[in-house]
Amino acid sequence: MRFTLALATTATLALTSVTLAPTAANAHTHNGGPTAVGFGGAVSTVDATATAVGLDVLRRGGNAVDAAVAAAATLGVTEPFSAGIGGGGFFVYYDAERGTVSTIDGRESGPATMTEDIFIDPADGKPYDFQEARVSGLSVGTPGTLATWEAAARKWGTRSLSSLLLPAARVADNGFTVDATFHQQIADNAAAFGQFDSTRELYLPGGAPPAVGAVQRNPDLADTYRLIAKRGTGVFYHGSVGADVVRTVQHPPVADDPTGTWAYPIRPGGLTRSDLAGYQVRYPAPTRSGYRGLTVYGMSTPSSGGTAVGEALNILEKTDLSKVSTTQALHQYAESTALTFADRNRYVGAYTPQPVLDKLISDSWATQRACQIDPGHALTKPVPPGDITATGCTPARVGGPVEQGQSTTNLTVADRWGNIVEYTLTIEQTGGNAMVVPGRGFLLNNEMTDFNFAPTQGTAPDPNLPGPDKRPRSSMSPTIVLKNDKPFLALGSPGGATIITTVLQVLINRIDLGMTLPEAMAAPRASQRNTAGIQAEPAFHQQYGPGLTALGHTFSADVPELGAATAIEFTRHGGLIATAEPARRGGGSAAVVRPRR
Repeated sequence: MRFTLALATTATLALTSVTLAPTAANAHTHNGGPTAVGFGGAVSTVDATATAVGLDVLRRGGNAVDAAVAAAATLGVTEPFSAGIGGGGFFVYYDAERGTVSTIDGRESGPATMTEDIFIDPADGKPYDFQEARVSGLSVGTPGTLATWEAAARKWGTRSLSSLLLPAARVADNGFTVDATFHQQIADNAAAFGQFDSTRELYLPGGAPPAVGAVQRNPDLADTYRLIAKRGTGVFYHGSVGADVVRTVQHPPVADDPTGTWAYPIRPGGLTRSDLAGYQVRYPAPTRSGYRGLTVYGMSTPSSGGTAVGEALNILEKTDLSKVSTTQALHQYAESTALTFADRNRYVGAYTPQPVLDKLISDSWATQRACQIDPGHALTKPVPPGDITATGCTPARVGGPVEQGQSTTNLTVADRWGNIVEYTLTIEQTGGNAMVVPGRGFLLNNEMTDFNFAPTQGTAPDPNLPGPDKRPRSSMSPTIVLKNDKPFLALGSPGGATIITTVLQVLINRIDLGMTLPEAMAAPRASQRNTAGIQAEPAFHQQYGPGLTALGHTFSADVPELGAATAIEFTRHGGLIATAEPARRGGGSAAVVRPRR
């Protein structure tokens, strides 16, 4: 996949060579490729450099949390358009000694002054266009990523956050080789990036994206990491870095001579230093559901991921997918996710009461929803949500739209003691809100655009409208699966609202359809999120489209790829199968501490 460079994995460690991953055709069990098999701990990320940093932490005695934080910090350097300290995410941790699953909600929160109509243009009373809202200060929420790293390291890690930031600082200083994905992500954002001096200076040298093969360095981010390592996260939430974040939001660093044209005014936002100072991570109980004898743990609100994956699995459990044709299994999959997304959009938001969440993930609710699925014909989309107050096979009245967003990243880590981290982190859209904090080297999130801009549920309450200090609904679905109370599988993915369907599809590929984990990861994907047509990769549409079309499904325009998952499967006698994407997003990187020879 990407980045051949030498890097130090702490300030005092020797340089380690990081090599390009082999192609999918010849990379099955070797570290650095999309799949690695062995023992002693494993790391899977979208990026070879981040995987190597995490693996080095494991080899030097760190645990899964230590390795996850170090790898995540490195992704902030090498995958800056997907994640970084300007964003947030959800952290799921399995404690092997206690046999428990815990979570950290590090989702960004809205400013205290945020109102329900923040994304309504006062000039005409209509919602802003997405890009107008995104590339502005309005879209920025209080970042939670650093607070997540600090909380995880303090609660469950064995190394200080300070030491875990230093490998990433060294990568930022030394640089990495630009690959085609990195180049294209800048090219796709060139008009937005070109509006801001700080972003243009870092990512559009000479007015154009850096060439493939060029070395990309970020000394400002290296200095920011080292400053945080020296002075703690207080310098971000209470000090000079936070002051620069607020200044960027309130006074966007618009260039006097922007590169390219931008159709919208660039509006300031209302984030304040008090918002940063008041930010706290949360520790919600994970969602928990059963599936064919397995126990599936996920992330609760403000993520909808755990609830949605659990509801869809419960619906699918009504059919033995292993005993029906592949076309019928995929029909059931698409119908289950359409029903689930209808319910998600109607009921799930940051403040959804726990009894409602419990109902949505219950077997009884799944029975009420599954009864609508006809094996011989697809439901007409969009389907209405279920009536949470009713019994029997009774739909409610209105559905809602589906959020988009592709900029997330995911990592999966296990250590030699059996601890597991599944962590999804993001700055929302690819490139966030397009503003690099001047002198600090990181992009800010546009996470507030994950709120619905206007009510979507007719006369019913919309659970995902903006509000003061509120966290927007997410689709991030970091998932840990136990079998007989022992780890069986951990996985997650980026991809906006398609995260839910990607995680679900990998699960049913592996559990129901007889695929190995690498096969389940590589299989072509499709996503039905209660829209008129199924969104699919070309290979899926070509292979399964005729059979599904015969059942009444329709397809929207194909997309090149869906998701960029990472996963680890736990086998007998402490064995590990670490898997990343063989091709999507340029291919991922998996590694184990002791490869099987």
